[in-house]
Amino acid sequence: MPFTSLPLTDLLAAFRSPDPAPGGGSASALAGAVGASLLAMVAALPKTGAKTEADEERFRGAGRRCAATSVQLATLIDRDSDAYDEVMAAYRLPKTSDAEKAARSAEIQRALRGAIAPPLGVMRACVSAVEDAMVVADFGNPSAASDVQVALELLAAALRGARLNVEINLESVKDPAYVGDVREEAAMLERRLKETADAVRRALRR
Repeated sequence: MPFTSLPLTDLLAAFRSPDPAPGGGSASALAGAVGASLLAMVAALPKTGAKTEADEERFRGAGRRCAATSVQLATLIDRDSDAYDEVMAAYRLPKTSDAEKAARSAEIQRALRGAIAPPLGVMRACVSAVEDAMVVADFGNPSAASDVQVALELLAAALRGARLNVEINLESVKDPAYVGDVREEAAMLERRLKETADAVRRALRR
């Protein structure tokens, strides 16, 4: 059964079990999904600060995008866990003959790239949600400002956690060009999130 189909108490039990999955990557995706959901909630409140129909539509549109981002992040909870299982399966492949060793090595490299994709997707989704948070902050109900701030903290933590998972898998990837490209994107995403989140916080103080 997918982890996202479990009741909350069972999902938390899965995280604290001795099994290595779900682990930090799935936890990061979950944190991001909650953060994006909070933004969608604020954008769905009936009372807004929008003064025109165009502003109202921008506000509601940001909320719809945050809701979609939350769903996307939720799917990454299970994708991260599945990708980890594939990496472990690759390491368990036989390595007696030279042919087996070559096949195993190739499969490990393929699985590692597969394990990088979910946390990198979490990072991208978190940046997208924080960019939408600017619109939510501009037109949202001031009484929900703390919800927006909590969302920013969750999304920032999710991105940082996802980056840690990207990095630990990159350490075993043997393609320097690929490693460099992914590290460059990860650093750029973290900068974008920080800069945008800081701007959202300033907007909330206005």
